[in-house]
Order: sequence, then C-alpha cells, then structure tokens
Amino acid sequence: MRTLLIILAIALLAGAVIALVMALQRSKKQKPAPQRTDPLKFDSPQEFGPRQLGPGAIVSYGGVDLIVRGSVTLRQGPFVWWEHLLEGGAEPVWFSVEEDEGRLELAMWTRRPDLQLQPGGPHVVDGIGYVETENGHASYTTEGTTGLPAGGDMEFVDYADKAGDSFLGFERWAPSMPWEVSVGRTVLPGELTVYPAPPAGS
Repeated sequence: MRTLLIILAIALLAGAVIALVMALQRSKKQKPAPQRTDPLKFDSPQEFGPRQLGPGAIVSYGGVDLIVRGSVTLRQGPFVWWEHLLEGGAEPVWFSVEEDEGRLELAMWTRRPDLQLQPGGPHVVDGIGYVETENGHASYTTEGTTGLPAGGDMEFVDYADKAGDSFLGFERWAPSMPWEVSVGRTVLPGELTVYPAPPAGS
C-alpha cells in the first residue's frame, strides 16, 4: 500500500512538472514579436503638453526667456490642443501646441487688433496671402492669467499661406464678443528650450 502511494505521488508530481513546462512553452510562443517604433515620433504631451507647460513655466526662444502667464486647453471631439500666453519679450505672444496626425505643430502668434478683418474669403496681411484651411467650434478652459473667461465654447477660423508656415487666425470666445485676429508663424521644437512649470499648489 505504501509503495502504491509513493508511485501515485511521483506520478502526480511528474504530471505537474510536465504541465508547468508546457504552459511556459505556450507563453513563450504567444509572446508578441517586438514592434519597431517611429524614430521621428514626438511625444508632444510629455514635452509641450500640460505636464510641462502651464503658468510659471519658462520658454526660451530666440535668446529671450518668456514666462507662461496663463494657458488655454481647447477640445473638439477627441482632439485637444493648447494655447499659452507668454510674456517677457517686446510684446505678449501666444504659443500654440497641437499634434496633427502624429506630427507636432508649434506656432507663435501675435494679436493684431489693428486688423479690422472678418472671416470669409482670402485675405492679404503684410503682403502675405492667406486662404482658409479650417473652421469650427471648441470647448475651452483656462488656467492662470489669460484675459479670457474661465471656460466656455469658442469659434475659430484658421488661414495659412501657400507655404503653410505663416498663419492668420480668427477666434471668438463668446457669441457676444468680437473676433480676435492674430498672425502666426511655425516654430520648430529645436528652436525652444522649456523649463517646466512648478506643480500646481507648490
């Protein structure tokens, strides 16, 4: 009887070992092959999104250190982009951050209250011709000092020149407010150095 129990125990142990080895082999076979990654992919939220930029951050551009006074987060369906008010130069500028089809799009914008323009049709500003590229509505929230309401819905109409590196933008932050007109230019990530904003509440 004792011998039978020993044989049974050995058989059970051997079965458990075999099952373990087979399970390990199956897991190795099912392990997905390593995937190649896009070498040009730019992780915009890490570098230029809300974790890095916000009130108190410093953006060094063209040899000038600009401080972020306030930020606007805009949402249109699944799309999110940011506009940051920078001061410290000759005049305030807005820095827009957007990711479009995996490409990071950065631009510096200057408000142009001297331009009495309305959206619609082509426009020529400072000798540059612009055509409409996009328009729509977005919800927004603000943080810090922006001169805008705390949140709401806004309208926008975007224009670009033929080369696609100069921009004309119309924004209206409430139906009762007039259109704000801005001109912008493309900025490359390598032209900027960002010193992150301190954590909220610090």
